[in-house]
Amino acid sequence: MDILWTPWRYAYITSADNATRPGVPASLAAWPGDHHCVFCNLIASIDYAISNGMNPDEAEAAGGLILRGEHCFICLNAYPYTSGHVMVMPYAHMDRLALLPAAAAHELIELAQRTEQALERLYHPHGLNIGMNLGQAAGAGVAGHLHLHALPRWTGDTNFMTTVAETRILPEELETTWKRMRAAFAEEQS
Repeated sequence: MDILWTPWRYAYITSADNATRPGVPASLAAWPGDHHCVFCNLIASIDYAISNGMNPDEAEAAGGLILRGEHCFICLNAYPYTSGHVMVMPYAHMDRLALLPAAAAHELIELAQRTEQALERLYHPHGLNIGMNLGQAAGAGVAGHLHLHALPRWTGDTNFMTTVAETRILPEELETTWKRMRAAFAEEQS
């Protein structure tokens, strides 16, 4: 029998039901509030840490925040389907694309385009999944806050582990993904 060790999943397994403030990484736990939204909590905890003297790069790395725009931001998916799985979302807490103000909607799509280019440069995938699930019935894990998923795909990346054992194998740690994605957007600015 083969054993697949995934120690990074332990934190999720042991805290998923007990998370009183979802989206707040342990290193940013000093933030005292709770917006009852994983994404709103994430941004608030990062901003709180920075305003209280934490190095901005360290705070954003702890939260997986890759890029900030005026209306939207890009962050890692903490439980990725593939290496490079990121999300683009507005700062505003809303659950419908139709409610998004035009400026935020334009920025959301611009950031999705930039994300597509970054993922192609970094991962050389055979294809990409880019999209959103609106509402719980559509598959949204966080139905209350609009977010667009972007993830690279490769021919054959769904193998027996995913289909039979309901287990995904990711060859890259989140910290490495964050560094690579952050550097890709920084290079784009140069």
